[in-house]
Amino acid sequence: MPRRGRGGQTAPLSPLDARAAIGKPRAMFPIRDHNPSGRTPYVTWTLIAANTGIFLTYWFSFTADWELTRFFLTWGLVPGKVTHGIAPQTIITSMFLHGGWMHLIGNMWFLWLFGDNMEDEMGHTRFLLFYLGAGLVAAALQIAVDPHSPVPMVGASGAIAGVMGGYLLLFPRARIDVLFIIVIFFRIFAIPAWIVLGVWFGLQLFNGAVTPTDGGGVAYWAHVGGFFGGLALALPALLRRGGKAYWTETKGHPPHPPAVYPTGRSSIPRVPRR
Repeated sequence: MPRRGRGGQTAPLSPLDARAAIGKPRAMFPIRDHNPSGRTPYVTWTLIAANTGIFLTYWFSFTADWELTRFFLTWGLVPGKVTHGIAPQTIITSMFLHGGWMHLIGNMWFLWLFGDNMEDEMGHTRFLLFYLGAGLVAAALQIAVDPHSPVPMVGASGAIAGVMGGYLLLFPRARIDVLFIIVIFFRIFAIPAWIVLGVWFGLQLFNGAVTPTDGGGVAYWAHVGGFFGGLALALPALLRRGGKAYWTETKGHPPHPPAVYPTGRSSIPRVPRR
């Protein structure tokens, strides 16, 4: 279907749409965790600032959709190019590009939600290397699944999926407040991280399996690769803390008192049945 260009014109669906869009309405959305950070997350803040700053730099620079498409084809990750040894640097540059406002906001929210705790446990330098490493694993799996694709892939989703995988390994029972939206009803429930992240990962696996590799939408296999990469790369942090003994000691909870937030019923009035 066509999409509306920013200048008001109608343009045909272009390659940039295929791996850039992410924003779809959700009935379940994590809004905060009960896992306070013990140190200032400078790297997480810097990554959020870099992604946002880069997005603002190019998003308002182009007046026609074909210019943005050309930009993504140049700096986004195109598997068909990389497998032929062309533009390997795009494996990194693509991690700092986003296909729209919802794509950016969604990714940065999840990075803010989970990144500070991972940075707290790993330290600033190790966390940065961990983040980039997870992004590389995410890109590698997406390329392996569709090595000849001409469609550019952009976004920090793969690296952030790695952060979520690492969080699951270290804090599987940390409580996460999740906003449930059912029509006009809004409720917040505190749910263990293993359920929230497990459901998210299961959806990525399912969608990756049923979505054609040459179709448009989300790069699900990059999410899967990043999540597995995060689990593997966070393993040394777990082992430094004693491995199984750490899990036994904390029982999957954060190794410090959890944050407590007031929760209650939504102030939005219910609509009675007729």
